[in-house]
Parts: sequence; structure tokens; C-alpha cells
Amino acid sequence: MKEAVHISGVTDPGPDLRELLNHVARGETDAFAAVYDRVSGPVFGLVRSVLRDPAQAEEVAQEVMVEVWRRAAHFQPDRGTAMGWIMTLAHRRAVDRVRSAQAATDREEKAALLDRTPAFDEVTEQVEARLEAEQVRRCLRTLTELQNQSVTLAYYRGLTYREVSELLSVPLGTVKTRLRDGLIRLRDCLGVTG
Repeated sequence: MKEAVHISGVTDPGPDLRELLNHVARGETDAFAAVYDRVSGPVFGLVRSVLRDPAQAEEVAQEVMVEVWRRAAHFQPDRGTAMGWIMTLAHRRAVDRVRSAQAATDREEKAALLDRTPAFDEVTEQVEARLEAEQVRRCLRTLTELQNQSVTLAYYRGLTYREVSELLSVPLGTVKTRLRDGLIRLRDCLGVTG
């Protein structure tokens, strides 16, 4: 009888491994120990070639062997060799680990992006501040030129009433009156009560 060669380059031990899997399906631990001895090396080699990380490869190889123990009854000899079935389990498990690791990395990157994005409240506050600033600018345009200059210099540039008076070459009393009138107009335009 000719031995089958598989992708992994491992030859199938033939009916012995198939028969051992039948015994493993019945819960025979000695049969599982024999299967383990025969396939653990090739399983680790395949998993290692997919994962590259030896520690993860060992972990996944052990998971594959546990899966062989639990699923031995699912092996169907008419669909392929016992070694082929085991190596397929190993390859799938290794690829699942790669995908899982990639998904975790993607989630971490997405979470990091979300951490850098301003919170909804911050965005809302920024929008409201811009809208309020635009409304104030609109209301400032409704003031007379002297009122607008006085309010702008006193409240936006932080000058004292006396400094505004000197800068505009207007008497201090006039600046105070224009400021008072301008602030009343702004209050009414902005809809501020009180």
C-alpha cells in the first residue's frame, strides 16, 4: 500500500492512526497518548509556521490536541486521512488565532482613536461657543460706531474707561454713557434677561 503525502510533507501512518482515532472516540486515554506521540510534532510545526511566535504556537498546538480528543468521533475516514483531518484542525485553529489577534489589534487601534476624539460634550460646547460668538458679533454690528468701539476696547481688549476715553479722544463721561447704552443694546439683541 502506498503512503499518502500531504501539504505538511508528513506521511500518513495509515490505518494505525485511523484505528487509534476510533479508540480515542471511545474515550481510551492510551490510544490518545499514542495519537499525541505521533502527531504533536507535525501539529506544532504547522501551527508554528502560521503563528511564528513559539509560545503561542505551543498553546495552539495543545488546543488542537484537546480538540482531537474531544472531536475524534467526528473523523470521517471516507473524507480523508486521519493525519489530514488533524492537520486541518491545526491549520484552522492557527488561522483563527491570527484572526483573533488581528481583531484585538484593530479594536485597540479603534479605541485609541476614540480616546483622541473629543467627547460629545466638548464638541457641543465648542459649537455653542462659536454660535454665541457669531451672535455677539452680529449684535455688535447693530451698535453705533462709538458704542461698538467703546465696548470692544473695554470688554474685548481689557482697557479701562479712562484708557478708552484717551484712545478715542472722547470725554470720560461720554465713554461711560456710550458703554452703558451699548451694553443695554447688546443685552436686548442677545435676549439676555435680568
